[in-house]
Amino acid sequence: MSDNLGQQLNSYIEGAKAKTGRLFVVSGPSGAGKTLLCKQVMEKIPELGYSISYTTRPRRKKEIHGKDYFFVDVDKFKQMMDDDLFLEWAQVYGNYYGTSKEFVKQELAKGTDILLEIDTQGAKQIKQQSLASILIFVVPPSMEILEQRLQKRGTDSKEQIQGRLKSAFDEISSCNIYDYLVINKELDRAVTELNSIILAERCRNVLHI
Repeated sequence: MSDNLGQQLNSYIEGAKAKTGRLFVVSGPSGAGKTLLCKQVMEKIPELGYSISYTTRPRRKKEIHGKDYFFVDVDKFKQMMDDDLFLEWAQVYGNYYGTSKEFVKQELAKGTDILLEIDTQGAKQIKQQSLASILIFVVPPSMEILEQRLQKRGTDSKEQIQGRLKSAFDEISSCNIYDYLVINKELDRAVTELNSIILAERCRNVLHI
C-alpha cells in the first residue's frame, strides 16, 4: 500500500512540474512603485521569468535597452502590431507599449511563471484571453503620496504630473477586474505581499491539478 501511495505521489509531483506556467500581471498608476516592487520580488523568487516590454517612449537616465525595455521607434512598433507580434499593447501618455507574444507563450509552455508589468489597458486584453493569468493591482496609500512620488522622480513637468494624476483616477476605477490589491505604503511590506501572492498561487496550482 505504501509503495502504491509513493508512486502516486511521485506521479502527482511530476505532473505538477509539467504544468503550463502562470502569468502574473502587475499594473498600477504611474508612480505607484510597481517597477521597483517587481524587481525586488524577482530577486526573492526562484524560477520566475520577467517579460520585458517594447516601448516607443524615450529612454530615461540609467535605463538599459533590453533590460528595462526594448526601445523602438513608432514605425517599428506599428510594424510589429501589423505582424501580430504582441500579446497585448497600449498607447499610454502618447507612447506605445507592448508585450512579445512569442516570448510569453514559449515560456508559459515550458512551465515558467512570468511576471509582467503592464498598463490597465493591456491587463484588460490579457483578461479576455485564455491564458492562466493572475492580475495584481498596485496602488499608493493616497493620491497625495502619489503626487509626491511623481514630483520626487523628477522626470515629468508639472503638466505631465497632473496628467498622470488624472489618469490614475481612471486606472483605479478599473481595479475591479484584478484578483489582488497591493497597497504600496512601505516597500518591504508590499514586496512581502506580492511575494506571498505568487507563492500562494503556485501552491494552488499544484493542489488543483
